[in-house]
Amino acid sequence: MSDNTPNGNNAPSKHPLSNSVAFEESEDTRCNNTNNRTIGDIIESRFTRRQVLKGSLGVSVMAGMAATGGNLLFPDPVIADDTPDATFNFKEVEAKVTADHEVAEGYSADILLRWGDPVIAGAPPFDPTDQSAEAQAMQFGYNNDFLGFIPLNDSAERGLLVVNHEYTNEELMFPGMGRQDRDANFALITKEHVDIEMMAHGGTVVEIENGANGWQVVPDSKYNRRITAETEMLISGPCAGHDRMKTSYSTDGTKVRGMFNNCAGGVTPWGTWLAAEENVNGYFWNKDALAGHPEERNLQRMGAPGQWYSWGKFHDRFDIAKEPNELNRFGWVVEIDPKDPTSTPKKRTALGRFKHEGAETIINTDGRLVVYMGDDQRFDYVYKFVSDAVVDTENPDNNTDLLDSGVLSVARFDESGTVDWMPLVFGQGPLTEENDFASQADVLIETRRAADLLGATPMDRPEDVQPNKRTGAVYVLLTNNTKRTDEQLHAANPRAENKFGHIIEIQPANGDHSLASARWEVLVTCGDPTANVGASFNPETTENGWFGMPDNCAIDADGRLWIATDGNSGKKTGRTDGVWSMETAGKLRGTSRHFYRCPEGAELCGPTFTPDDTTLFVANQHPADGSTFDEPSTRWPDFDDKLPPRPSVVAITKKDGGKIG
Repeated sequence: MSDNTPNGNNAPSKHPLSNSVAFEESEDTRCNNTNNRTIGDIIESRFTRRQVLKGSLGVSVMAGMAATGGNLLFPDPVIADDTPDATFNFKEVEAKVTADHEVAEGYSADILLRWGDPVIAGAPPFDPTDQSAEAQAMQFGYNNDFLGFIPLNDSAERGLLVVNHEYTNEELMFPGMGRQDRDANFALITKEHVDIEMMAHGGTVVEIENGANGWQVVPDSKYNRRITAETEMLISGPCAGHDRMKTSYSTDGTKVRGMFNNCAGGVTPWGTWLAAEENVNGYFWNKDALAGHPEERNLQRMGAPGQWYSWGKFHDRFDIAKEPNELNRFGWVVEIDPKDPTSTPKKRTALGRFKHEGAETIINTDGRLVVYMGDDQRFDYVYKFVSDAVVDTENPDNNTDLLDSGVLSVARFDESGTVDWMPLVFGQGPLTEENDFASQADVLIETRRAADLLGATPMDRPEDVQPNKRTGAVYVLLTNNTKRTDEQLHAANPRAENKFGHIIEIQPANGDHSLASARWEVLVTCGDPTANVGASFNPETTENGWFGMPDNCAIDADGRLWIATDGNSGKKTGRTDGVWSMETAGKLRGTSRHFYRCPEGAELCGPTFTPDDTTLFVANQHPADGSTFDEPSTRWPDFDDKLPPRPSVVAITKKDGGKIG
């Protein structure tokens, strides 16, 4: 879904068969046209100030970083070099491209849920040649992304799995169909196709248990639920009822239908699910109506209308001329109570509106909740939200609306090694009527523009921002930035067209995440260490252990970091996406090991552990990407000639029992 013009509108793609590649192109588009100093400028300045660099920023610098595990930015490492031994113990998987998946020796990787599997009682069996919106609304959705495990009765063997369904690949879903954002395929898409797609978006709640036959779905569980692009939701927080949230469906601006393009997310300490809406701009139509539109500046900053899907052809609410405010109701974090299937999801507007990758939480030292978030587009920003109220750990019901009140801040990374968190509060600094903000609701509806005015640091596609509850560190995964120019070369990204991304570590003083500043450094820069691309993996990393394009991550109960990737391929890195472990302390800091390999074309999403670390759940999204329903490059996971490739959730366990890794 290519999005390559300055205002984010659609342009012809070089990848006519792949929605997923087109999404990548969309995120490669710069919607932020400010002159704010980028993270590259800042790291380069920091190196120059310390006289580390003499001349150009190149491989020699990165070799120095590799020798120390990536700690060159600070004279004193954030974590002391006192842990010489590896914390991970498994035999690595070979990095390559295959039709099937593979996990480390001694482990099992079992398919738990596939696209089309029955979820709701009475759901029909999956039939790819006879799909319907009614059936899909009762079946497991498409492109499973974020996963969260919520124990029932404090058990690690039984719980609720919550799953985001990010988007659909119609070229892999429907016989005889290519991508619909091509003129020829727009004509092929019918309302029936669109309605199926809308039901395949959203999310799933499903009860699962670990028994004699391993992890299984509990059929007809009272908890099992599908949430779709049509599920009614409430708008809560500062934007509820605002004029810019009002539509013909909700004249008081308090209700909205559905969520879509939910990428990553989080689970709150009180057991609710946070589903984060990302590339919502691509679902809206009518570029001819952009000029002079009442929300023109706002639409442009979100890269809308993208017109990647045909939804606006059949549903007026996706036409920006017919429903001028509809897009303002998307791009939020949605809170859902999975233990109450009758509950109404709520869009928590206090957390800001942008292209959310995730919403990961930690209880601060003072008892308040902190939510870390990334805006997944090149040259956009990192955010955190600190609640006004403290978390009631004894009475979860008392946290019902905790996310409606607090302070949202955006990050500015400085060459001094500090990150400053700048509050996005109406009336402070430039966030005033002089800049067309009349209320806190305006600031939150246009979070991106507010952050621009504060001088936030444009980043290289910030995806997951994950706090470590054991150490207090926060990991910012930056997938890549292929739009970086020669003038922006620097140590952390010493290449124009940064193809492979990097990981930044933030360390708040005394583990206090509410502070206005913290320390930061680069943990690792990614890519092949032998290919002169500026990668800074620890030298102990093997030829199978390095990766490109870090995307999501998980932190296990022991505080160890696990990385999931998005964008590796035979052409780019000679390997598929997968899961890698990453050492974060001691002499092996910056060493990664390959644990799980995806099937061809798939992106690895949503890694999450059971509380006892004996199961790792992972989601394989869009297997066979780049091919079609009729001629798939793999038929994973079924390998049945009558079935297409199917996005699926995998449960990974140790064959002889015990903790993962």
